[in-house]
Amino acid sequence: MKTPTTKEARSAGETTMSPKHEPDLRIETPTDREVVMTRAFDAPRALVFDALTRPELLKLWLQAPGRTLDVCEIDLRPGGAYRYVFRGAGKRDVGMHGEYREVAAPARLARTEAWEDWDAGLILSTTVLTERAGRTTLTTTDLYPSKEVRDSVLKSGLEANARTTYDKLAEYLASVA
Repeated sequence: MKTPTTKEARSAGETTMSPKHEPDLRIETPTDREVVMTRAFDAPRALVFDALTRPELLKLWLQAPGRTLDVCEIDLRPGGAYRYVFRGAGKRDVGMHGEYREVAAPARLARTEAWEDWDAGLILSTTVLTERAGRTTLTTTDLYPSKEVRDSVLKSGLEANARTTYDKLAEYLASVA
């Protein structure tokens, strides 16, 4: 039986992982419009939830390639808005915003996501946190407006960027857990 390449696995909706990083990040494409990312962290779920939702904590670990999170405004309630702006020396600002659809601390968070310089439509992002023996598994399902938008995001470096972002989150959590 032939082992599928990463590209073949993605088109078949299977899990893709780099062998070197196998236990830390799983990316799946269960439907034509979804990407599911799963990563476990050695920290209690309440701490992970806070790191995802408190501006002063997000600024410590959340980055975009070559940029840091400079503006982080959050109204954490259903119907509340958020806005992030990433800035880097010699680079243009990158902004994103959306609205929280569901906030069930510390277990679940659902929000819309729109990028200010890319008219791809709204993305619905749902994060579920499950804790077992002090270890928290974060599962984020992003539902894109179309297969084309999802595929564009996958091709733009989603896996590498998600891996870097989650590694930064893991470093932050290790420093405070």
